Parts: sequence; structure tokens; C-alpha cells
Amino acid sequence: MPVFYISFKTLRYWAGGAICLVILAAGLFGDFYFVHRFTEAAAGQKLKPVYSVDVGADKRCALSFDAAWGATRTGRLMDTLESRGLYGTFFLTNIWMDAYPEMTAEIARRGHEIGLHSSSHPDMTQLSAADMLKEIDDNRSLAVSLTGQTPGLFRPPFGAYNSRVVQTLMDQGLVPVQWSVDSLDWKESLSADEIYGRVVKGIRPGAIVLFHNDGQFTPEVLERLLTYLEQEGYSVEKVGELLLDGPWTVDSQGVQRSPRENL
Repeated sequence: MPVFYISFKTLRYWAGGAICLVILAAGLFGDFYFVHRFTEAAAGQKLKPVYSVDVGADKRCALSFDAAWGATRTGRLMDTLESRGLYGTFFLTNIWMDAYPEMTAEIARRGHEIGLHSSSHPDMTQLSAADMLKEIDDNRSLAVSLTGQTPGLFRPPFGAYNSRVVQTLMDQGLVPVQWSVDSLDWKESLSADEIYGRVVKGIRPGAIVLFHNDGQFTPEVLERLLTYLEQEGYSVEKVGELLLDGPWTVDSQGVQRSPRENL
């Protein structure tokens, strides 16, 4: 009987080829998250949330509002958006929803998108795996019960994340979302003109803008911003509408792209 000897070098070559085929097949047949985890981990890179979206030259952007305190200006924000036929994405904590259940339901009833922002607004990077899952599950359960929407987006509190946080969110079927334009509207030291100037300076195709639902000057800035965006030919969308359909990846700058663009 003939005996075949296979060198270690040959085995290593075959294994490398098999890995490449697995990655290619996963990318072609839709298991994006596997590809994303595999390639990022292999390269030793930090997993990133979506900061902005590659929409080419299309002038499209999304406006988002984090809710962790107050509600006196939330109705005005919605009125301003809806007067122009526009809608935003509200990232809600349980702290806020417990305090304002009627307003929570109204946000959804008026057609705005609901995103998750944790239950108690902790730094997710400091939590154990069990505590992180509890923050997510409690947040999602309350949002569903009050709004009837099943959120698919999660914004980590304080913008704090690491690869473990991003991976956990993706494993829970949630897209981690940050922002590319920070209004800093929570800072009482900033005037409406300063906040407006910050936002306008950062607007690009595919931008995601961060506001808060009860910032002192947010309603005023929003009205001015919507006029500016209209004049510049931008469409304003919910975050979920701005995100890419189908397989996608996130580059080192936090830009969501089609995998084909990286080939």
C-alpha cells in the first residue's frame, strides 16, 4: 500500500486556502456578521459602530436625538420635523421612558424611529457580559411595550464602546450606531449660534447628527438646520433609512460601506 507524506508547510497552505474560501462564501451568501467578526479579529482591529454611511455623492443625512433627561422640548422638535414632512430617530433609555411613558408612545405614534440607549445609561465597557445583556434586554422590552416598535439600533451611552460591546450588540441583532456630527447641544456654555455652526460645519453626505431631546437651544438650532439642509439639497432621513441594505462592513473611520467597495 502506498504511503503519502504531507509536509506541515503543505498543510498550512491548504488551511490558508480553506479559510479564504470560507470568508469568500460567507461574503457572497450573506453572513456578513461572520465575515465582519472574522476579518476584524484576524487583523487585530477594534470593532466599530456605524458613525456615518457611504452614500456616495447623494446628499442624504440622518438626525438623531438621545433621551436621558427632560421632555419639555421634545414635542416642539417633533412639530418642527413634521411641519416639513420629516422624521428623526430617538434613542431612548429606560430612565427616560419610565419618567415619560406617554411621550415615549407619542414619539412612535407620530412616526419617528425608536432606537435603544440602554436601561440605566451606564458605561457599557465597564459591565460584565451578564449585566450588558440585561441592559439591552430591559431596554428593548420596555421600548417594545410602550411603542410597539422593535428597535434594531443601539447607541452606547456616552459613546463608550469596545470590541466586546460592539460584538455583543451585533449578536443581539442590533446595529451599533454612533454619530459623525456632535452638536454638543447639552453644553449650557454653548450658544445657539455656536451649536448651529458646529453642526453645519460637519454635514456631509451620509452624516449622522447627534442632538438631545431636551437641549436648551436644540429646537432653535433644528429649525435653522432644516432650512440650511433644504437649501443645500439634502434629504433628511431616519437613521435606519440611511443605513445600507444587505451585507455591509465598517471601515477604520466608522463609515458603513458595501463589502464590494473594499475589494
